[in-house]
Amino acid sequence: MNKNVLIIDDEKNIRLTLEKALSRAGYEVETALNGEDGIEKIKKDRYAVILLDMKMPGMDGLEFLEEINNMDYQSRVIMITGFGNVETAVETMKLGAVDYLRKPFKPQEILEVVDHVFERYRLENSGREAINYEDILNLAKAEINKKNFNEAIELLKKAHSTDSEKPESFNLLGIIYELKNQQAKAMKMYRAALALDPSYRPANDNLQRASEMTSKPDINQMDLGDEE
Repeated sequence: MNKNVLIIDDEKNIRLTLEKALSRAGYEVETALNGEDGIEKIKKDRYAVILLDMKMPGMDGLEFLEEINNMDYQSRVIMITGFGNVETAVETMKLGAVDYLRKPFKPQEILEVVDHVFERYRLENSGREAINYEDILNLAKAEINKKNFNEAIELLKKAHSTDSEKPESFNLLGIIYELKNQQAKAMKMYRAALALDPSYRPANDNLQRASEMTSKPDINQMDLGDEE
């Protein structure tokens, strides 16, 4: 698998930070100034991973995702989001994003997210049975991205049985239930994750967002049409 990465962000400092961290780790990196520039780049080349800013002038991150879906462009997209946009974790997964990176971030966080996406792809396509907690979680995330929720749930049960003290499996179950428009179950899972680790930020962010969404009239927009 090629380790080439496209960074799409209108902020120069963000592009430079990402490019420097990934280049040092052995990734081949290209950059684009905005969504429109990113579209021109992918018309000319194939990128294994795209780091995509959520908020940009002109074509924003969601519009870019919709466009590449229409193009049937195969890539693993990691969304870059600011503090006030944690809902991206769920909304962009509907359009095919595989993970998200929240500003502000450190170089090590960048590498961890990108490395995990590549590792997830390798596991998904290797045919190897996952034998540890992190491998199982990566496989579950791959199934969530493909909307194979039943398979993902089984993997997350396996992850919990492998290590019942970690919060990640409950957080991912919460995301699945949100994608299935089951808000009450989703919030229960996020709370279970926080009961195990009150400092686990993804579950805290997701719980806060899910709580706010329960009173909004457009909640049914979260429904993916999957069977209950």
